[in-house]
Order: sequence, then C-alpha cells, then structure tokens
Amino acid sequence: MKITRPDLKFEEEVLKSGYGIVIGVDEVGRGALAGPVVAGAVAVILKGVAFHARKGHPFIKVGVDDSKKLSLRKREELAKVIKKNTVWGIGEAGVGFINKYGIVKATEKAMRGAVKDIRYKIENIKKTNSHRSYFLNFKSYFVLVDAYHVKYIPGVGLKSQKAIVHGDQKSISIAAASIIAKVHRDKLMEKLGRRARFRKYGWGKNKGYGTKDHQEALKKHGASKVHRTLFIRKVTQNSH
Repeated sequence: MKITRPDLKFEEEVLKSGYGIVIGVDEVGRGALAGPVVAGAVAVILKGVAFHARKGHPFIKVGVDDSKKLSLRKREELAKVIKKNTVWGIGEAGVGFINKYGIVKATEKAMRGAVKDIRYKIENIKKTNSHRSYFLNFKSYFVLVDAYHVKYIPGVGLKSQKAIVHGDQKSISIAAASIIAKVHRDKLMEKLGRRARFRKYGWGKNKGYGTKDHQEALKKHGASKVHRTLFIRKVTQNSH
C-alpha cells in the first residue's frame, strides 16, 4: 500500500478561492487523565516565502506528518522548523476549565486561543517594517480544523472553516499544528512531573495519559489537583 503524507491540497484550494491566510488547527491531550488540553495553530503562508513555491515549501522538504506517527526526536526537530518558518500559535484550557465545562468546550477554548495567538502575531507583523507589505492585504482568515467545526473563533465564522476527518493525516497545516501542540504539551507535563508531589504519577513518561502505571499510581495515591475529575472516576472507583 502506498504511504501518503499530508500535503497542501486543502490550503491551495482555500487560497485560490480568495482568502488571504489559511490556519491549520489541531489539539492534543483530549483523552488524557491529567493536565491541560493544548491546541496548536499554523498559518501556511510563510514569512516572506511565496506560497506557490510548492516543491520548495519547508514542510515538504522536512517531512511534516501526523504527530502520532513521529518519534519524539523527529517531532522536536520539526517543531523547531515550523516555529522558525511560520506564524504559529498555542492555546490551552486547564484542568479547572475541563472539570467545570467538559472536554469539548475546553478543546474549543484551546483552539480559539491558538488562532487568536496567530492573529495577534500577524497584526504585530503588520505594524513593523519586517514583512509589512506581505501581510497588509491579508484581511480574511480561513481555518482548517481536525475533525469538527469550532464556534466563536474571533473573526472566523463557520463559513470560513473546513472540518477535515483525520485532518492531521491530510493537511500539512493541521499536521504542523499537531506537532507544535504535542511538543508543547509533552514538555509541560514533563515539567509538572518533576515536581515532588507529582513524581509518583510518572508524567515524564506517560504525559498524563491513562497508562497502566498511571492508573496504578492513582489507585495507590489518589488524585492530584491536576487530574480531570470525570476522567479518573472509573479508575478511582475500581480501587475501592
């Protein structure tokens, strides 16, 4: 079977239809037992690089792919390339928000935050001499999002979105977004896991997901303030 990687097909279609900037968005950590949900966003138009130079696109050269298919080392390498060559953004929704409003609303909050971060950066670029003329006419945004539409993204209505099932396997901007989100969240969980009161949960390795060692630690020590109440209920109930 032929191995395929994400490409620029969706991004090119959107730009040809008249939009100025296409932003790919994806989330990580949705199914974890602990920690925030994090969203990444990547604008496919590169700083000072003509979009039509398709074969020379840095994403094509370095092999951007769905973050779940990449090794830790490759993700970190690609995250550096993405951040160096693109306008990118990160959004988060913490455990408190997840516990109060649920994972769906939390995921949408994180995605809105990631897009807002990109728009803020682009507006700042417009105010400087660096690449100013390149962005001056980019007044319309279109969002490509993995799996489903997201309501209430500032400046981006539902008509200016496309939900792509398995988008991180098809769209380069979504795949790139998944990589920077994954690297960001992994480092955050590793940092939390080094704190004395959290070491017992093994977040340095499991990143807050429900691995066997994490579940065993929950049964033995109980939940921390960084755990998601609804997510761990079954695990903690089975310990009694």
